[in-house]
Amino acid sequence: MNIQQLQAASQAVRDNKAFELFVVAIIIFSALLIGAKTYSIPDPFMLVLNWLDTGITVIFLVEIVIRFLAAPDKKRFFHNGWNLFDTLVVVISLIPVDHSDMALIGRLVRIFRVLRMVSIIPELRMLLNSLLRALPQLGYVLLLMFIIYYIYAAIGTTFFEPINDVLWGDISISMLTLFRVMTFEDWTDVMYETMAVYPLSWIFYLSFIFLTTFAFLNMVIGIVVNVLEDEHAQEKADQDAADGKATLDDLAAEIRELKALLQQQQPPKS
Repeated sequence: MNIQQLQAASQAVRDNKAFELFVVAIIIFSALLIGAKTYSIPDPFMLVLNWLDTGITVIFLVEIVIRFLAAPDKKRFFHNGWNLFDTLVVVISLIPVDHSDMALIGRLVRIFRVLRMVSIIPELRMLLNSLLRALPQLGYVLLLMFIIYYIYAAIGTTFFEPINDVLWGDISISMLTLFRVMTFEDWTDVMYETMAVYPLSWIFYLSFIFLTTFAFLNMVIGIVVNVLEDEHAQEKADQDAADGKATLDDLAAEIRELKALLQQQQPPKS
């Protein structure tokens, strides 16, 4: 079998839906295996789990090799961040570190194998890419949210510190208390405690909840949804281009060309 035949066979295996489902099943089984090792298990069963873990690592290695052989341009295989991540996780998992000072790192790397689900399933990759693209816009929202947090924490410390210094003792503790209020974790107990001294302090809490939980949360959701729609539109445009379908820009260009040809064929006015 020459290199071309090997690449064609690897591409057939990589693009096979059954192979993709098999890899997903192995990733899920690997996650269950990691969870099983957190329990107190007798030594014979732990030995079986270790052998299964080694077998899973070998399967991941074979899968990475198949994907590498199926790549048309081998030199650019590792230019893809997900390919690089998958390869590093698998290679580090091959290092025998169970009885060394690096055992903790080895276990952590095996935990990160669950993230390979994202690199395998295109829909998950698109969701993560959309979230990463939304980060610059989310940064300004989070900055504004931090400013609101800081202002309310300073107000809370100023007025409520004599009432309960455990919740309002300084500005950092006050910000943690406000996070509790924002997540609705027994926030009414905090409010009623301050209302016993300041009856109108409910305005402080309700205005804070409105700004953070409702306004800012909706802004974050709106940004992520817009980016996700753009990602879907870009993916559809790329798929149409790959299928040879004409886009609106292509049709507009053809109409302009036809219009120019018709204008050239018209006889000059006398």
